[in-house]
Amino acid sequence: MVKTGVPILRPEQRWECPNCELKQVTHEAKPHTRFHPCRGLKGLAAPMVPAGTKCKVEAVEREDYVGKELVTVDGESRPIMRVETTRDDGNDVAVFAPCATAGGGAN
Repeated sequence: MVKTGVPILRPEQRWECPNCELKQVTHEAKPHTRFHPCRGLKGLAAPMVPAGTKCKVEAVEREDYVGKELVTVDGESRPIMRVETTRDDGNDVAVFAPCATAGGGAN
């Protein structure tokens, strides 16, 4: 409660993961999304969704050649390109961009 006698509302957002049993609650007033290392997606960082949301969250394997790039892999060492959340009204994508490497040395 503030000094003026007006209570400050403490928002509560309930989150769940459709691929594992994890449930969490946050009290952040600003827009935000919770991520967690998901057991159902073999340890990948995956978004949680507001509780009760009908959706699917799935990992999408890289379809292109992986040379010397550093890529995100799942618990089975498969290279993963993105985690995609699909709902009836649209989708969200978390992209795992590969990192290039460079070597320094005399020719």
